[in-house]
Amino acid sequence: MYSQKEKKEITEAFLESGLSLRSAGARPGWPCHSTLSKWLREVKSGELRVDVAVPKGHAGVRSKHERHSEQTKARAVRLYEMGRRPGDIARLLGIGNPGNIRLWWQQAQGVRIGGSKFSPKPLPSGEEVARMPKGKKKKFTPEEETVRALELENEILRLVLADLKVMEFRLESISNRKKTEYGERLRQERGCSRQEVTAFLKISKTSYSYHLKAMKAEDRYAKHRERIKALFRENDGNYGYRRIWAELRKEGLRISEKVVRKIMRQEGLVVVYCSMSKYSSYKGDVSPAVENHVKRSFHADAPNVLWLTDITQFKIPAGRIYLSPMYDCFDGAIVAWSISTNPNAELVNTMLDLSIAKLAKGELPTVHSDQGAHYRWPGWIKRMEAAGLTRSMSKKGFTPDNAACEGLFGRIKNEFFYHRSWHGVSIDAFTEKLDEYLRWYNESRTKKSLGYLSPTKYRKSLGLAA
Repeated sequence: MYSQKEKKEITEAFLESGLSLRSAGARPGWPCHSTLSKWLREVKSGELRVDVAVPKGHAGVRSKHERHSEQTKARAVRLYEMGRRPGDIARLLGIGNPGNIRLWWQQAQGVRIGGSKFSPKPLPSGEEVARMPKGKKKKFTPEEETVRALELENEILRLVLADLKVMEFRLESISNRKKTEYGERLRQERGCSRQEVTAFLKISKTSYSYHLKAMKAEDRYAKHRERIKALFRENDGNYGYRRIWAELRKEGLRISEKVVRKIMRQEGLVVVYCSMSKYSSYKGDVSPAVENHVKRSFHADAPNVLWLTDITQFKIPAGRIYLSPMYDCFDGAIVAWSISTNPNAELVNTMLDLSIAKLAKGELPTVHSDQGAHYRWPGWIKRMEAAGLTRSMSKKGFTPDNAACEGLFGRIKNEFFYHRSWHGVSIDAFTEKLDEYLRWYNESRTKKSLGYLSPTKYRKSLGLAA
Protein backbone atom coordinates (compact mmCIF):
# COMPACT_ATOMS: atom_id res chain seq x y z
CA MET A 1 0.00 0.00 0.00
CA TYR A 2 1.10 3.54 -0.74
CA SER A 3 0.43 6.51 1.52
CA GLN A 4 -1.26 9.63 0.16
CA LYS A 5 2.11 11.43 0.23
CA GLU A 6 3.82 8.65 -1.74
CA LYS A 7 0.99 8.62 -4.31
CA LYS A 8 1.40 12.37 -4.81
CA GLU A 9 5.20 12.23 -5.11
CA ILE A 10 5.20 9.30 -7.55
CA THR A 11 2.42 10.85 -9.65
CA GLU A 12 4.27 14.17 -9.89
CA ALA A 13 7.52 12.40 -10.79
CA PHE A 14 5.72 10.45 -13.50
CA LEU A 15 4.14 13.57 -15.03
CA GLU A 16 7.52 15.31 -15.10
CA SER A 17 9.37 12.27 -16.53
CA GLY A 18 7.49 12.06 -19.85
CA LEU A 19 7.54 8.25 -19.64
CA SER A 20 4.74 6.03 -20.89
CA LEU A 21 2.59 4.20 -18.36
CA ARG A 22 4.19 0.82 -19.12
CA SER A 23 7.74 2.19 -18.92
CA ALA A 24 7.00 3.93 -15.64
CA GLY A 25 5.32 0.82 -14.22
CA ALA A 26 8.53 -1.14 -14.81
CA ARG A 27 10.65 1.21 -12.66
CA PRO A 28 11.73 -0.08 -9.23
CA GLY A 29 9.70 1.32 -6.36
CA TRP A 30 6.84 2.50 -8.58
CA PRO A 31 3.46 0.76 -8.86
CA CYS A 32 2.33 -1.11 -11.97
CA HIS A 33 0.97 0.80 -14.96
CA SER A 34 -2.66 0.05 -14.11
CA THR A 35 -2.25 1.57 -10.64
CA LEU A 36 -0.57 4.63 -12.12
CA SER A 37 -3.43 5.00 -14.58
CA LYS A 38 -5.89 4.84 -11.68
CA TRP A 39 -4.00 7.60 -9.81
CA LEU A 40 -4.02 9.79 -12.92
CA ARG A 41 -7.79 9.41 -13.19
CA GLU A 42 -7.99 10.54 -9.56
CA VAL A 43 -5.93 13.61 -10.53
CA LYS A 44 -8.40 14.36 -13.30
CA SER A 45 -11.42 13.98 -11.01
CA GLY A 46 -9.81 16.09 -8.26
CA GLU A 47 -9.50 13.32 -5.69
CA LEU A 48 -5.70 13.56 -5.80
CA ARG A 49 -4.10 17.01 -5.86
CA VAL A 50 -0.63 17.47 -7.38
CA ASP A 51 1.61 20.52 -7.80
CA VAL A 52 2.62 19.65 -11.36
CA ALA A 53 0.59 20.78 -14.37
CA VAL A 54 -0.84 17.89 -16.33
CA PRO A 55 0.19 18.13 -20.03
CA LYS A 56 -2.76 18.69 -22.32
CA GLY A 57 -3.86 15.51 -24.08
CA HIS A 58 -1.70 13.27 -21.87
CA ALA A 59 -2.63 9.64 -22.63
CA GLY A 60 -2.60 8.63 -18.98
CA VAL A 61 -5.29 11.02 -17.81
CA ARG A 62 -7.97 9.87 -20.21
CA SER A 63 -10.81 7.79 -18.87
CA LYS A 64 -11.26 4.15 -19.79
CA HIS A 65 -14.02 5.10 -22.23
CA GLU A 66 -12.21 7.55 -24.49
CA ARG A 67 -14.15 9.78 -26.81
CA HIS A 68 -12.45 11.26 -29.84
CA SER A 69 -13.74 13.47 -32.60
CA GLU A 70 -14.51 12.07 -36.04
CA GLN A 71 -11.64 14.17 -37.40
CA THR A 72 -9.15 12.53 -34.98
CA LYS A 73 -10.41 9.08 -35.94
CA ALA A 74 -10.09 9.92 -39.64
CA ARG A 75 -6.51 11.11 -39.15
CA ALA A 76 -5.64 7.98 -37.16
CA VAL A 77 -7.12 5.67 -39.83
CA ARG A 78 -5.27 7.41 -42.65
CA LEU A 79 -1.97 7.29 -40.79
CA TYR A 80 -2.55 3.59 -40.07
CA GLU A 81 -3.17 2.94 -43.79
CA MET A 82 0.10 4.76 -44.56
CA GLY A 83 1.91 2.09 -42.53
CA ARG A 84 2.44 3.98 -39.27
CA ARG A 85 2.45 1.98 -36.06
CA PRO A 86 -0.54 2.41 -33.71
CA GLY A 87 1.76 3.39 -30.83
CA ASP A 88 3.32 6.25 -32.84
CA ILE A 89 -0.12 7.44 -33.98
CA ALA A 90 -1.44 7.36 -30.41
CA ARG A 91 1.46 9.49 -29.12
CA LEU A 92 1.05 11.97 -31.99
CA LEU A 93 -2.71 12.43 -31.68
CA GLY A 94 -3.04 11.98 -27.91
CA ILE A 95 -4.96 8.69 -28.07
CA GLY A 96 -4.74 6.76 -24.81
CA ASN A 97 -5.37 3.28 -26.16
CA PRO A 98 -3.46 2.45 -29.40
CA GLY A 99 -5.69 -0.62 -29.84
CA ASN A 100 -8.60 1.67 -30.74
CA ILE A 101 -6.86 2.68 -33.96
CA ARG A 102 -7.10 -0.76 -35.54
CA LEU A 103 -10.75 -1.03 -34.44
CA TRP A 104 -11.53 2.28 -36.16
CA TRP A 105 -9.75 1.06 -39.28
CA GLN A 106 -11.80 -2.18 -39.28
CA GLN A 107 -15.00 -0.19 -38.84
CA ALA A 108 -13.97 2.06 -41.72
CA GLN A 109 -13.60 -1.07 -43.90
CA GLY A 110 -17.19 -2.07 -43.14
CA VAL A 111 -16.55 -4.52 -40.30
CA ARG A 112 -19.18 -4.04 -37.58
CA ILE A 113 -17.77 -4.18 -34.05
CA GLY A 114 -20.09 -3.96 -31.10
CA GLY A 115 -22.97 -2.98 -33.35
CA SER A 116 -21.30 0.25 -34.52
CA LYS A 117 -19.78 1.24 -37.81
CA PHE A 118 -17.45 4.22 -38.24
CA SER A 119 -17.36 6.07 -41.56
CA PRO A 120 -14.43 8.50 -41.60
CA LYS A 121 -15.38 11.97 -42.82
CA PRO A 122 -13.10 13.67 -45.34
CA LEU A 123 -10.67 16.16 -43.83
CA PRO A 124 -11.14 19.86 -44.64
CA SER A 125 -9.63 20.98 -47.93
CA GLY A 126 -5.91 21.68 -47.70
CA GLU A 127 -5.52 20.16 -44.22
CA GLU A 128 -2.75 17.63 -43.83
CA VAL A 129 -3.39 14.31 -42.10
CA ALA A 130 -0.58 14.89 -39.62
CA ARG A 131 3.04 15.79 -39.45
CA MET A 132 5.14 12.73 -38.69
CA PRO A 133 8.66 13.27 -37.41
CA LYS A 134 10.37 10.85 -39.82
CA GLY A 135 9.85 8.43 -42.68
CA LYS A 136 7.70 10.77 -44.75
CA LYS A 137 6.32 8.92 -47.77
CA LYS A 138 6.78 10.39 -51.20
CA LYS A 139 3.49 11.23 -52.86
CA PHE A 140 2.72 10.11 -56.42
CA THR A 141 -0.13 11.03 -58.72
CA PRO A 142 -2.47 8.14 -59.75
CA GLU A 143 -0.77 8.04 -63.16
CA GLU A 144 2.69 7.87 -61.59
CA GLU A 145 1.58 5.11 -59.20
CA THR A 146 0.26 3.05 -62.14
CA VAL A 147 3.51 3.46 -64.08
CA ARG A 148 5.52 2.65 -60.95
CA ALA A 149 3.53 -0.56 -60.37
CA LEU A 150 4.00 -1.67 -63.98
CA GLU A 151 7.73 -1.01 -63.80
CA LEU A 152 7.99 -3.09 -60.61
CA GLU A 153 6.04 -5.92 -62.21
CA ASN A 154 8.32 -5.89 -65.24
CA GLU A 155 11.40 -5.97 -63.01
CA ILE A 156 10.03 -8.88 -60.96
CA LEU A 157 9.10 -10.75 -64.15
CA ARG A 158 12.63 -10.25 -65.49
CA LEU A 159 14.15 -11.59 -62.27
CA VAL A 160 11.80 -14.59 -62.17
CA LEU A 161 12.45 -15.55 -65.79
CA ALA A 162 16.20 -15.19 -65.34
CA ASP A 163 16.20 -17.25 -62.16
CA LEU A 164 13.58 -19.97 -62.60
CA LYS A 165 13.46 -20.20 -66.42
CA VAL A 166 9.65 -20.37 -66.32
CA MET A 167 7.27 -19.47 -69.12
CA GLU A 168 4.64 -17.66 -67.06
CA PHE A 169 4.61 -15.27 -64.11
CA ARG A 170 2.34 -15.94 -61.13
CA LEU A 171 3.19 -13.93 -58.01
CA GLU A 172 1.30 -16.32 -55.70
CA SER A 173 3.48 -19.24 -56.83
CA ILE A 174 6.71 -17.60 -55.56
CA SER A 175 7.87 -18.48 -52.05
CA ASN A 176 8.42 -15.76 -49.45
CA ARG A 177 12.16 -16.42 -49.50
CA LYS A 178 12.34 -15.83 -53.25
CA LYS A 179 10.19 -12.71 -52.87
CA THR A 180 12.68 -11.41 -50.32
CA GLU A 181 15.58 -12.11 -52.69
CA TYR A 182 13.83 -10.28 -55.53
CA GLY A 183 12.88 -7.43 -53.19
CA GLU A 184 16.49 -6.89 -52.12
CA ARG A 185 17.67 -6.92 -55.71
CA LEU A 186 15.02 -4.34 -56.61
CA ARG A 187 16.09 -2.16 -53.70
CA GLN A 188 19.71 -2.29 -54.85
CA GLU A 189 19.07 -1.84 -58.57
CA ARG A 190 16.14 0.59 -58.52
CA GLY A 191 16.35 2.17 -55.07
CA CYS A 192 12.84 1.05 -54.05
CA SER A 193 11.82 1.37 -50.42
CA ARG A 194 11.15 -1.72 -48.34
CA GLN A 195 7.53 -0.66 -47.83
CA GLU A 196 7.01 -0.34 -51.58
CA VAL A 197 8.57 -3.74 -52.29
CA THR A 198 6.63 -5.61 -49.57
CA ALA A 199 3.34 -4.06 -50.67
CA PHE A 200 3.84 -5.07 -54.30
CA LEU A 201 5.15 -8.57 -53.55
CA LYS A 202 2.32 -9.18 -51.05
CA ILE A 203 4.59 -10.24 -48.21
CA SER A 204 4.37 -9.03 -44.61
CA LYS A 205 7.18 -6.90 -43.18
CA THR A 206 7.75 -9.50 -40.46
CA SER A 207 8.20 -12.32 -42.96
CA TYR A 208 10.40 -10.13 -45.15
CA SER A 209 12.67 -9.30 -42.20
CA TYR A 210 12.82 -12.95 -41.14
CA HIS A 211 13.91 -14.19 -44.57
CA LEU A 212 16.33 -11.27 -44.99
CA LYS A 213 18.05 -12.25 -41.74
CA ALA A 214 18.13 -15.91 -42.81
CA MET A 215 19.63 -14.96 -46.18
CA LYS A 216 22.48 -13.07 -44.51
CA ALA A 217 23.29 -16.07 -42.32
CA GLU A 218 25.66 -18.70 -43.70
CA ASP A 219 23.84 -21.30 -45.77
CA ARG A 220 25.05 -24.72 -44.64
CA TYR A 221 23.18 -26.35 -47.54
CA ALA A 222 24.49 -24.09 -50.32
CA LYS A 223 26.06 -27.01 -52.24
CA HIS A 224 22.92 -29.12 -51.87
CA ARG A 225 20.68 -26.20 -52.87
CA GLU A 226 22.39 -25.70 -56.23
CA ARG A 227 22.36 -29.43 -57.00
CA ILE A 228 18.67 -29.71 -56.08
CA LYS A 229 17.78 -26.90 -58.47
CA ALA A 230 19.87 -28.52 -61.20
CA LEU A 231 18.21 -31.94 -60.72
CA PHE A 232 14.76 -30.36 -60.79
CA ARG A 233 15.52 -28.59 -64.09
CA GLU A 234 17.23 -31.63 -65.63
CA ASN A 235 14.04 -33.66 -65.11
CA ASP A 236 11.71 -30.95 -66.45
CA GLY A 237 10.22 -30.23 -63.04
CA ASN A 238 8.80 -33.76 -62.69
CA TYR A 239 10.76 -34.85 -59.59
CA GLY A 240 9.36 -34.23 -56.12
CA TYR A 241 11.47 -34.10 -52.97
CA ARG A 242 11.62 -37.91 -52.51
CA ARG A 243 13.13 -38.53 -55.93
CA ILE A 244 15.48 -35.57 -55.59
CA TRP A 245 16.56 -36.96 -52.20
CA ALA A 246 17.25 -40.38 -53.77
CA GLU A 247 19.32 -38.83 -56.56
CA LEU A 248 21.38 -36.87 -54.03
CA ARG A 249 22.13 -40.05 -52.08
CA LYS A 250 23.39 -41.72 -55.26
CA GLU A 251 25.82 -38.81 -55.66
CA GLY A 252 26.99 -39.07 -52.04
CA LEU A 253 25.15 -35.96 -50.78
CA ARG A 254 23.39 -37.22 -47.65
CA ILE A 255 20.71 -34.98 -46.15
CA SER A 256 17.26 -35.82 -44.87
CA GLU A 257 14.08 -35.79 -46.96
CA LYS A 258 12.69 -32.99 -44.78
CA VAL A 259 15.65 -30.74 -45.60
CA VAL A 260 15.23 -31.44 -49.32
CA ARG A 261 11.54 -30.63 -49.05
CA LYS A 262 12.31 -27.38 -47.19
CA ILE A 263 14.90 -26.27 -49.74
CA MET A 264 12.55 -27.04 -52.64
CA ARG A 265 9.79 -25.06 -50.95
CA GLN A 266 12.16 -22.12 -50.42
CA GLU A 267 13.27 -22.20 -54.05
CA GLY A 268 9.72 -22.53 -55.39
CA LEU A 269 10.42 -25.95 -56.95
CA VAL A 270 6.91 -27.39 -57.08
CA VAL A 271 5.64 -30.31 -59.15
CA VAL A 272 2.25 -29.16 -60.46
CA TYR A 273 -0.55 -31.64 -61.07
CA CYS A 274 -3.81 -31.26 -62.93
CA SER A 275 -6.91 -33.33 -63.60
CA MET A 276 -6.91 -35.51 -66.72
CA SER A 277 -9.32 -35.30 -69.66
CA LYS A 278 -11.03 -38.52 -70.75
CA TYR A 279 -11.13 -40.25 -74.10
CA SER A 280 -13.56 -43.08 -74.83
CA SER A 281 -12.94 -45.67 -77.55
CA TYR A 282 -16.18 -47.58 -76.92
CA LYS A 283 -18.16 -47.98 -80.16
CA GLY A 284 -20.67 -50.60 -79.13
CA ASP A 285 -20.51 -54.38 -79.02
CA VAL A 286 -18.50 -54.98 -82.20
CA SER A 287 -17.72 -58.52 -81.01
CA PRO A 288 -18.38 -60.41 -77.76
CA ALA A 289 -16.47 -59.17 -74.72
CA VAL A 290 -14.11 -61.54 -72.92
CA GLU A 291 -13.69 -62.35 -69.25
CA ASN A 292 -11.78 -60.11 -66.83
CA HIS A 293 -8.85 -62.35 -65.79
CA VAL A 294 -7.00 -59.57 -63.92
CA LYS A 295 -9.70 -58.50 -61.43
CA ARG A 296 -7.70 -55.39 -60.43
CA SER A 297 -4.63 -57.38 -59.37
CA PHE A 298 -2.05 -55.35 -61.27
CA HIS A 299 0.99 -57.30 -60.10
CA ALA A 300 3.39 -59.59 -61.91
CA ASP A 301 6.39 -61.52 -60.56
CA ALA A 302 8.29 -61.45 -63.87
CA PRO A 303 8.40 -59.38 -67.07
CA ASN A 304 5.97 -60.10 -69.88
CA VAL A 305 3.40 -61.86 -67.69
CA LEU A 306 0.70 -59.18 -67.44
CA TRP A 307 0.33 -56.31 -69.90
CA LEU A 308 -2.17 -53.45 -69.85
CA THR A 309 -3.18 -51.22 -72.73
CA ASP A 310 -5.52 -48.34 -73.57
CA ILE A 311 -5.62 -45.16 -75.68
CA THR A 312 -5.27 -41.57 -74.48
CA GLN A 313 -5.72 -38.28 -76.31
CA PHE A 314 -3.63 -35.09 -76.37
CA LYS A 315 -5.34 -31.94 -77.62
CA ILE A 316 -3.10 -29.07 -78.75
CA PRO A 317 -3.83 -26.02 -80.98
CA ALA A 318 -2.35 -27.83 -83.99
CA GLY A 319 -4.71 -30.81 -83.61
CA ARG A 320 -5.29 -34.03 -81.69
CA ILE A 321 -2.72 -36.75 -81.09
CA TYR A 322 -3.42 -40.26 -79.78
CA LEU A 323 -1.09 -42.53 -77.83
CA SER A 324 -1.44 -46.31 -77.53
CA PRO A 325 1.11 -47.87 -75.10
CA MET A 326 1.63 -51.39 -73.75
CA TYR A 327 2.31 -51.31 -69.98
CA ASP A 328 4.15 -54.12 -68.15
CA CYS A 329 2.85 -54.64 -64.59
CA PHE A 330 6.16 -56.14 -63.45
CA ASP A 331 8.04 -52.85 -63.18
CA GLY A 332 5.89 -50.26 -64.93
CA ALA A 333 7.93 -50.30 -68.12
CA ILE A 334 6.31 -49.29 -71.41
CA VAL A 335 6.95 -52.30 -73.65
CA ALA A 336 6.05 -50.48 -76.88
CA TRP A 337 3.92 -47.58 -78.07
CA SER A 338 2.51 -45.99 -81.19
CA ILE A 339 1.47 -42.38 -81.81
CA SER A 340 -0.97 -41.18 -84.47
CA THR A 341 -3.45 -38.43 -85.33
CA ASN A 342 -6.20 -41.03 -85.86
CA PRO A 343 -7.46 -43.47 -83.20
CA ASN A 344 -7.91 -46.25 -85.73
CA ALA A 345 -7.08 -49.96 -85.90
CA GLU A 346 -3.63 -49.27 -87.32
CA LEU A 347 -2.70 -47.37 -84.11
CA VAL A 348 -3.31 -50.31 -81.77
CA ASN A 349 -2.29 -53.05 -84.20
CA THR A 350 1.10 -51.42 -84.81
CA MET A 351 1.69 -51.17 -81.07
CA LEU A 352 0.71 -54.83 -80.58
CA ASP A 353 3.06 -55.99 -83.35
CA LEU A 354 5.95 -54.07 -81.75
CA SER A 355 5.16 -55.58 -78.35
CA ILE A 356 4.92 -59.18 -79.63
CA ALA A 357 8.27 -58.74 -81.41
CA LYS A 358 9.96 -58.20 -78.02
CA LEU A 359 8.70 -61.47 -76.50
CA ALA A 360 11.12 -64.33 -75.96
CA LYS A 361 10.18 -67.91 -76.74
CA GLY A 362 7.64 -69.25 -74.25
CA GLU A 363 6.51 -65.82 -73.01
CA LEU A 364 2.72 -65.58 -73.34
CA PRO A 365 1.43 -62.59 -71.37
CA THR A 366 -2.18 -61.75 -70.58
CA VAL A 367 -3.19 -58.50 -72.32
CA HIS A 368 -5.81 -56.53 -70.38
CA SER A 369 -7.79 -53.66 -71.94
CA ASP A 370 -11.16 -51.93 -71.74
CA GLN A 371 -14.07 -52.80 -74.03
CA GLY A 372 -13.04 -50.29 -76.71
CA ALA A 373 -13.75 -51.17 -80.32
CA HIS A 374 -10.02 -51.41 -81.14
CA TYR A 375 -9.70 -54.51 -78.96
CA ARG A 376 -12.81 -56.18 -80.41
CA TRP A 377 -12.00 -55.75 -84.09
CA PRO A 378 -10.90 -58.78 -86.15
CA GLY A 379 -7.34 -57.50 -86.71
CA TRP A 380 -6.57 -57.30 -82.97
CA ILE A 381 -8.20 -60.65 -82.20
CA LYS A 382 -6.34 -62.37 -85.06
CA ARG A 383 -2.95 -61.06 -83.86
CA MET A 384 -3.65 -62.10 -80.25
CA GLU A 385 -4.63 -65.63 -81.24
CA ALA A 386 -1.67 -66.04 -83.59
CA ALA A 387 0.79 -65.10 -80.81
CA GLY A 388 -1.03 -67.27 -78.25
CA LEU A 389 -1.76 -64.34 -75.93
CA THR A 390 -4.69 -64.26 -73.49
CA ARG A 391 -7.28 -61.49 -73.83
CA SER A 392 -8.81 -59.84 -70.76
CA MET A 393 -11.31 -56.95 -70.56
CA SER A 394 -12.60 -54.54 -67.95
CA LYS A 395 -16.23 -54.02 -67.14
CA LYS A 396 -17.80 -51.55 -69.58
CA GLY A 397 -17.26 -47.93 -68.51
CA PHE A 398 -15.54 -48.95 -65.27
CA THR A 399 -12.08 -47.36 -65.18
CA PRO A 400 -10.95 -48.92 -61.84
CA ASP A 401 -10.73 -52.25 -63.66
CA ASN A 402 -7.81 -50.78 -65.64
CA ALA A 403 -6.56 -48.36 -62.95
CA ALA A 404 -2.83 -49.01 -63.43
CA CYS A 405 -3.00 -47.98 -67.08
CA GLU A 406 -5.11 -44.92 -66.20
CA GLY A 407 -2.43 -44.04 -63.65
CA LEU A 408 0.22 -44.23 -66.36
CA PHE A 409 -1.75 -41.74 -68.47
CA GLY A 410 -2.10 -39.45 -65.47
CA ARG A 411 1.67 -39.41 -64.88
CA ILE A 412 2.43 -38.80 -68.55
CA LYS A 413 0.04 -35.88 -68.80
CA ASN A 414 1.01 -34.28 -65.50
CA GLU A 415 4.73 -34.55 -66.16
CA PHE A 416 4.83 -33.95 -69.90
CA PHE A 417 1.65 -32.33 -71.18
CA TYR A 418 -0.11 -30.09 -68.65
CA HIS A 419 1.12 -26.63 -67.59
CA ARG A 420 3.06 -26.10 -70.80
CA SER A 421 2.23 -23.90 -73.73
CA TRP A 422 1.84 -25.84 -76.96
CA HIS A 423 1.03 -22.82 -79.13
CA GLY A 424 3.10 -22.85 -82.30
CA VAL A 425 4.09 -26.51 -81.83
CA SER A 426 3.32 -28.67 -84.87
CA ILE A 427 1.96 -32.19 -84.65
CA ASP A 428 5.26 -33.65 -85.86
CA ALA A 429 7.20 -31.67 -83.24
CA PHE A 430 4.78 -32.75 -80.51
CA THR A 431 5.06 -36.39 -81.57
CA GLU A 432 8.84 -36.17 -81.43
CA LYS A 433 8.77 -34.64 -77.92
CA LEU A 434 6.29 -37.26 -76.68
CA ASP A 435 8.44 -40.07 -78.07
CA GLU A 436 11.48 -38.54 -76.36
CA TYR A 437 9.62 -38.36 -73.03
CA LEU A 438 8.52 -42.02 -73.23
CA ARG A 439 12.12 -43.10 -73.79
CA TRP A 440 13.17 -41.02 -70.78
CA TYR A 441 10.33 -42.64 -68.81
CA ASN A 442 11.74 -46.11 -69.47
CA GLU A 443 15.45 -45.38 -69.24
CA SER A 444 15.91 -42.57 -66.70
CA ARG A 445 12.76 -41.81 -64.69
CA THR A 446 13.18 -43.34 -61.22
CA LYS A 447 10.45 -45.07 -59.20
CA LYS A 448 10.36 -45.45 -55.44
CA SER A 449 8.96 -49.01 -55.74
CA LEU A 450 12.03 -49.97 -57.76
CA GLY A 451 14.50 -48.61 -55.20
CA TYR A 452 14.68 -45.30 -57.07
CA LEU A 453 15.79 -46.94 -60.30
CA SER A 454 14.28 -46.61 -63.74
CA PRO A 455 12.57 -49.71 -65.25
CA THR A 456 15.53 -50.29 -67.62
CA LYS A 457 18.14 -49.99 -64.85
CA TYR A 458 16.03 -52.14 -62.54
CA ARG A 459 15.94 -54.98 -65.06
CA LYS A 460 19.69 -54.68 -65.57
CA SER A 461 20.24 -54.87 -61.81
CA LEU A 462 18.31 -58.16 -61.79
CA GLY A 463 20.13 -59.51 -64.83
CA LEU A 464 16.95 -59.48 -66.92
CA ALA A 465 18.33 -57.11 -69.56
CA ALA A 466 21.69 -56.55 -71.21
